Amino acid sequence: MTDGPLEWLALSRGTLDRVALHRRDDAWLDAAWADPGTCVLVVQDGRALVTYEPTPALVLVPPDQAPDGDRWLLGVDDAGTAYFGTPGPLPAIEGTQPSGLRRVGALLSDQDSGLLTHVVALEHWHRNNRYCPRCGAETRTASAGHVRVCPEDGSQHFPRVDPAVIMLVTDGADRILLARGPQWPADRRSILAGFVEPGESLEQAVAREVKEEVGIPVRDVRYLGSQPWPLPQSLMLGFTARADGDVPLYPDPEEILDAAWYTRDELRTAIDAGDIVAPGPLSIAAQLIMRWYGGDLPKMPDF
Repeated sequence: MTDGPLEWLALSRGTLDRVALHRRDDAWLDAAWADPGTCVLVVQDGRALVTYEPTPALVLVPPDQAPDGDRWLLGVDDAGTAYFGTPGPLPAIEGTQPSGLRRVGALLSDQDSGLLTHVVALEHWHRNNRYCPRCGAETRTASAGHVRVCPEDGSQHFPRVDPAVIMLVTDGADRILLARGPQWPADRRSILAGFVEPGESLEQAVAREVKEEVGIPVRDVRYLGSQPWPLPQSLMLGFTARADGDVPLYPDPEEILDAAWYTRDELRTAIDAGDIVAPGPLSIAAQLIMRWYGGDLPKMPDF
């Protein structure tokens, strides 16, 4: 397995300048919204309209065709075109399909993938944070969709992101550790993951989660890359870690139904036999596994 950062992550490819300095500039925002060349991405329940011919692409509308409601500034491209997001309903446009990140996040262009990831994250946050956690008053949108303000106590509330570590663990024989959660289908396996706890570094979180879930110590924890995972509000931070020797596993039954070590040949045989379904390229887990494996996995889906 090579060193260095992950080179491609499906949801970490956004190309727009987020122009944060314009978020509180009402004159600039009004002028951008009045420009017929401005592009608006409408989102409803985590899905936006996509056309699949000739290749998957987001369907964007001009401001005068967007539904009434909040306007969230997503950024500006190299040509100076502004992009906004707004919550649905989705417009009726022939030849399009409502699609979410799981279906198209890995298939869209860099710019479109970044746009959809950004707008899905904002929609979820606004929908679930309408009230002030201090006094219970209904908050209002500010800063072009990136802040909510309480009119009663003046407090400002920002989009929440939950950091989670995800780690590819190998042993002394360069086998990979894969596990299955209690609620997962029988053919699903993945690498270990867990949320970072208060007062804990990322490296400490990696070691703690592995110890808690399968009962083994790890060392040589190395960071490789991250990607947003707004399903609903996580930031996935990818690591590798090493377990010394041929270490027995002791899965926590509340977290892990079963866990096992796999060589590359064993993983390929399990996928070919249908015992394990190869993950699609959307998740950072898939990218970490592919990096260890040395390329695409057998029978790997497009997304």
